[in-house]
Amino acid sequence: MDIVPGADHRPMLTLQQGTQLTLRLYGVTLTEISTLPSYNDQNFLIVTKDNKYVLKIMNSEESMNPTRMEVQTLAMSFLRQEGVPSPIVVPTTTGKLMSMEEIDCGHGAQTYCVRLMTYLPGKTVAESPVTVQDLYHIGKLAAVIDTTLKQLVSPNLDVLHENKGIWSLSNIPLIHDYLSVMDGDPLQIVIKAVIEQYKLHVAPRIVSLRKGIIHGDMSDQNIIVTPVDNGRHEVSGVLDFSQLMIDCYVFEVAITIAYMMMENPSPLHVGGAVLAGWESIMVLSDEEKDSLFLLVLGRLCQSLVYGRYNVTKYPDNKEYLLTTAKSGTLLLTKLWEMGKKNVERKWFTDAAIFKEK
Repeated sequence: MDIVPGADHRPMLTLQQGTQLTLRLYGVTLTEISTLPSYNDQNFLIVTKDNKYVLKIMNSEESMNPTRMEVQTLAMSFLRQEGVPSPIVVPTTTGKLMSMEEIDCGHGAQTYCVRLMTYLPGKTVAESPVTVQDLYHIGKLAAVIDTTLKQLVSPNLDVLHENKGIWSLSNIPLIHDYLSVMDGDPLQIVIKAVIEQYKLHVAPRIVSLRKGIIHGDMSDQNIIVTPVDNGRHEVSGVLDFSQLMIDCYVFEVAITIAYMMMENPSPLHVGGAVLAGWESIMVLSDEEKDSLFLLVLGRLCQSLVYGRYNVTKYPDNKEYLLTTAKSGTLLLTKLWEMGKKNVERKWFTDAAIFKEK
């Protein structure tokens, strides 16, 4: 989910175009088609007589880098083989895992990367009353994904180093370029302060933090869960590998904590559970732990600012783009007011209690 100023890169196919594309590329006869929510791409739910699929059409900006798409597709397939519930990409009738299609969505013909993926059952974390035990398992799964991806082999992995874009937590200062969308909002003062603290305390140490391939977007919209027993859930799907990149492992922890807090009625209980789950696989260094608070706040700032910016570009998608606006504003304000020491004390104490269980 990246953002690009200027041209409109988001695909906006009609249901009829989606139907024709699915039939032509995959030979699949639909019984039903409907749109699924998406940030900057387009997703259709495809129902046939026997199965359900998701037709994913990437925005034209990201589609300009098909090698990156190939690595994302490879990562999904590899993780699936290793037991992670990620989607499987269905080949076209000619055996290709993705197809570059020139389509006119009403603002001139552009090239979009098209993939058909298996549908994963369940509901998003955002829609589910997850327990702290569930959050522990989500933190653990995030670490499992990243440690498993250490074994990924491809001659094209270097593409994950390139052009990390404005969503990378190494690029928090780039929020400044979009801050005018917050003019008149008192939250702008907090966001500016977070950026300055990040530049002082986190940016200088990024070079020394451990790095590897990370999912990069373990959000409450991208993790699918199904109920098991006693109100608990199990993860039945991890979606959206478009932010796959080589970056700091602690970024993955921070992103997961930030998003898991969003719709949670007790957001302060989230950090310790996610952290304990992560550290059951990969223990954070003191330096990584010391960066966590500002990284979580940085992701909240990114989400709020870029969501509001994208509404100016895609007003028809306002509801989805501002998903984080209400809870994110309250969260950012509360965490900033509590301060680093108090929040860390809560997170680290909770994590220690989890480990003792």
